[in-house]
Amino acid sequence: MQDRFTSHDVVALTGITPRQLQWWDERGVVKASRDGHRRVYSMKHLAEMAVICELRRKGFSLQGVRKVIRFLDREFGKGLAEIVEHNSEVHLLTDGTHLYVRTSAQQVVDVLKNSQQPILDVCLSDTVRRMRAGVISGKANTSVTSSDDRRRARKVS
Repeated sequence: MQDRFTSHDVVALTGITPRQLQWWDERGVVKASRDGHRRVYSMKHLAEMAVICELRRKGFSLQGVRKVIRFLDREFGKGLAEIVEHNSEVHLLTDGTHLYVRTSAQQVVDVLKNSQQPILDVCLSDTVRRMRAGVISGKANTSVTSSDDRRRARKVS
C-alpha cells in the first residue's frame, strides 16, 4: 500500500478541492510534510482528512472540527489517526454542546440511554477504514460535498 501521497493524490482520494487542501495546510488543520516545494502527505494525514471530511459532511464547522481535534489530543494525547489505529471502534458523539469519545458499542448505548436530547454519532473508525480501503482500490472519495452537489456545481458553471 502506498504511504506517500502528493496533493494531486489527496484531491483525487478525498474529493476536496486543491484550494481547500492548501487552505487546511496554511491554517495547520492538516500539516503536510515538504519535499522541496511539493506537499507530501502520509496515510496518517489521509486518515485525519477523511475524519475531517466526515465531520464537515455531518455539519461541523471548521471551528468545530478544530475543537474536536483539540479535544481528542487533550483526552488521548494523540492525533486522530493514532487514536483510531489503536482502537477497533471509536465513536465521536455530541449533543451540540458536549463531546464524548467512546470505544465500545456498550459505551455508545450508555451515552444514548442517559441523554436528555438528540445525540449525533460519528464512527471515526469506519471513516478511516473506508479511506484505507479506497487507497488500496484507488477509488476513495470522502468529500465534504456529495457527488450530487459537485455535479450541480459543474452544470451551473
